Amino acid sequence: MSGRLLVQTLRWYRVRLLVVTLAAIAWGVIIPIIFDAFSDAVRDLANSGAFPEEMLNIGSGSLFTLPGSITLGLQHPLALAMLGIFAIGASATAIAGERARGTLEVLLARPISRNAVYVSILVALLISVVIVLVALLGGMIGASAAIGLVDELDLAQLPLVLLNGFLLWAGFATFGLATSVTFDRPGPAIGISVGWLLLHYFLEILGSLWTDAAWTQEYSLLHHFNPGEILTGKLDPIDLVVTAAAFVIPLVYALVVFPRRDLAAPA
Repeated sequence: MSGRLLVQTLRWYRVRLLVVTLAAIAWGVIIPIIFDAFSDAVRDLANSGAFPEEMLNIGSGSLFTLPGSITLGLQHPLALAMLGIFAIGASATAIAGERARGTLEVLLARPISRNAVYVSILVALLISVVIVLVALLGGMIGASAAIGLVDELDLAQLPLVLLNGFLLWAGFATFGLATSVTFDRPGPAIGISVGWLLLHYFLEILGSLWTDAAWTQEYSLLHHFNPGEILTGKLDPIDLVVTAAAFVIPLVYALVVFPRRDLAAPA
């Protein structure tokens, strides 16, 4: 790894990271407030039979409990977009974008290996993802404490929430980088990476809304990160295995393919 490239990459992300972090804190604060304000109304609506309970859930989360609300907040498209800015957008354009601009050859002309370039960019992306994830969870826990609901959460399990969430989004980041080292243009890399995230979101939402298709959730990586269950002491070890595999497989692919790949002349 190149420390100099790592620092420079973080500098390139700094404004974007600051804005997204502040937005993540704000979104995290809103979730417990929404739960406190509307959970009783949602529960009454479900009990009235006016809507099926499935229609009041989003993915693996719900407004019926605070842990469920936290899961809902982290699976909401807004949270996915915040984390996806770095795990999907920045990762997919990292190498392919340099290649399209014709600057990758200049970088590789220096005494730095391709694997060092890859690892340096990956570490910078993972640091950014962790900061945004901590901001989201910090806003949620802080707001829960401020309105007196933190007793509903087992905060001793918070490190496991961070680990599971890190593995999930690190998996999307390594997938994005795997597409980035495969293509010479950012367009295909971004398209495939965004499509990968949307596929998992579709499977998660489909299974939560359609009882007969509930099995589809097991094939969604997003389903294997359920902070609400973890914060109530119900972590399934399989979730850590699945998300760790999603992180390691694209990582190994990129470390094998990128150093061996011939780089064509810029178009």
